[in-house]
Amino acid sequence: MSHAPTNHNGHPGQAATPAPVKRPQDLTPRAIVEELDRYIVGQKAAKRAVAVALRNRWRRQQVPPPMRDEIAPKNIMLIGPTGVGKTEIARRLARLAGAPFVKVEASKFTEVGYVGRDVDSMVRDLAETAVSMLRDEERERLRPRARENAEERLLDVLLPPAPRVRPTPGGPSTNTLPPMSTPAPEPPADNATRESLRKLMREGKLDDKMVEIDTADSPQSFVDVFSGTGMEEMVLNLRDMLPQGSRKTKRRRLPLPEALEVLTEEEANKLIDVERLQKDAIRRAEQSGIIFIDEIDKVAGREGGGHGPDVSREGVQRDLLPIVEGSTVSTKYGPLKTDHVLFIAAGAFHVSKPKDMIPELQGRFPIRVELESLSDQDFVRILTEPENALTKQYTALLATEKVTLEIHDDAVAEIARIATAVNSRMENIGARRLHTIMERVLDDLAFEAPALGQTTIPITAAYVRERLDGILKDEDLSQYIL
Repeated sequence: MSHAPTNHNGHPGQAATPAPVKRPQDLTPRAIVEELDRYIVGQKAAKRAVAVALRNRWRRQQVPPPMRDEIAPKNIMLIGPTGVGKTEIARRLARLAGAPFVKVEASKFTEVGYVGRDVDSMVRDLAETAVSMLRDEERERLRPRARENAEERLLDVLLPPAPRVRPTPGGPSTNTLPPMSTPAPEPPADNATRESLRKLMREGKLDDKMVEIDTADSPQSFVDVFSGTGMEEMVLNLRDMLPQGSRKTKRRRLPLPEALEVLTEEEANKLIDVERLQKDAIRRAEQSGIIFIDEIDKVAGREGGGHGPDVSREGVQRDLLPIVEGSTVSTKYGPLKTDHVLFIAAGAFHVSKPKDMIPELQGRFPIRVELESLSDQDFVRILTEPENALTKQYTALLATEKVTLEIHDDAVAEIARIATAVNSRMENIGARRLHTIMERVLDDLAFEAPALGQTTIPITAAYVRERLDGILKDEDLSQYIL
């Protein structure tokens, strides 16, 4: 089995423009791999594995119902050193598919006697992510209607409706007034003013105006304070027991554009059918959710007379087992079944091996892919090819100070060579080493940039060596700095 070059790039999850979510039928394995290639260098075997797993989800939806429920997802285990792209592959895959995605570290789940979170919390986090995703989608869909409603509320503030004139007791009776002497109705004049104000507001001519608006105030309840502290079950029960108090309003003074945005958000939330949204979110999490379990090698270990942490590691595996096999977890949005959630586990497996995991858990990750360490040629590609490559990021950052960076090819090659050398001499942290080296190379420049004014700075191999040679020669210093 051959492996292509490898890869991680950029800062995980920090891409400026998320990949557009395509129709599921258009996401063929080849199209998925091509999309992942835009951000991740090499690792063809891992990309193929996740692409097929994602396509199988769509295929399963096309199968008749009796068989559909029997087809379980083929969970994946990615094996390779840190910094070669394991997390990034899973994160980009979820973003591409528009699927709820949660990343957890296996080492944070522990047995009795160790502080940590219970394993069910990863499924509750997945439900939370799915609800948040759907809420954002609904807000976007309802935004035009919500904006109209927000405009009406703002116009009510700018032009309060005229109070109706009530007849005063003891005043002249209405039948003493001649029929034709009734004053002309006011609404048309008000409507004309209102529409002219609306036009001015849409043209941005009222942007400097400050307005006072009443918005819903939702202070954090004491129940929410305990959420995420490992007491999820207790929080769920408390939430059900306590009455939901009435929402209070809060008066705020804001510039008109900001007030319009705040009111649009509020009106969009009012238009959302919360009950339907939560049901749809649970369904999406069940059918297309992805849970990425990192550092699974840290909990690999068998009983075999072990004690202390070893017992805890096997305990974590046994806790993970029912979740990965398929079980129902209570969330605040309703029960969520994990039978068809895709689990992607990852670990370096330097000390332990996949065979050190309990057999039941091993069997739940049938697809295993080994990712390769990175070479200096891979580092060159990582620094230049992806859409969010590090060299492009630093160039864009310094361009904000009117400093133009010209990073020459020989400089990129030198940075890649140094990264490979440092990784071989010290701990191999893969492409993450590039962040450290780039920071050291451009440290002075980033500090002095505001004072330099408009200028162009060439970054050559000689410049890179000048900035790093002293550190590289001092073995003790390089261990701390690089």
